[in-house]
Amino acid sequence: MTYNVGYIVGSLSRDSINRRLALALRRLAPAELDLVEIPIDALPLYNRDHDASYPPSAQEFKDAIASADALLLVTPEYNRSIPGVLKNAIDWASRPRGANALDGKPAAMIGASPGSISTALAQQHLKTILAYSDMPVMGQPEAYIQFTQGLIDAEGTVTVPSTAQFLSDYMTAFLAHVDRHHLPGPGASRLAAGDTVR
Repeated sequence: MTYNVGYIVGSLSRDSINRRLALALRRLAPAELDLVEIPIDALPLYNRDHDASYPPSAQEFKDAIASADALLLVTPEYNRSIPGVLKNAIDWASRPRGANALDGKPAAMIGASPGSISTALAQQHLKTILAYSDMPVMGQPEAYIQFTQGLIDAEGTVTVPSTAQFLSDYMTAFLAHVDRHHLPGPGASRLAAGDTVR
């Protein structure tokens, strides 16, 4: 069985170290996890005036969230919290009231920063937001990657073996988390073994 995992990079920068981290996670994930990016760069600022009729970009984003079996959030830390673009994306996905696309969706978070505490505070804030959105969030292992020059190249290759092993183990734990918490039913995109993976 293969799970369709949507991943969100909480940075709009093409040179983001967290985008490199996301590419590394795709490379190191077990075969049962098919990681596909759900972009957030086209989303306007959330405004509840649009709840009755979502803008096309926001509806496409919300539909992608709904069709994923699980979510992986790869976040930088800005001013000791998550980036505004990531919070904005979560707001679009969770609204309008009673139509929360995040509800029950297994999730995990990870992040990279050059600082010694990496993205610990951003992830703490993110856990609170996702818990409020009724998402079962993986608690262990936590993953705060201190990014150093050359740790992950532009193609997502991890150059330090111990870090590569840690990230591989992290994704294996995420697979177990998804196995425990995924919700079968309409809109799910789980694939039987041998089916074509998108």
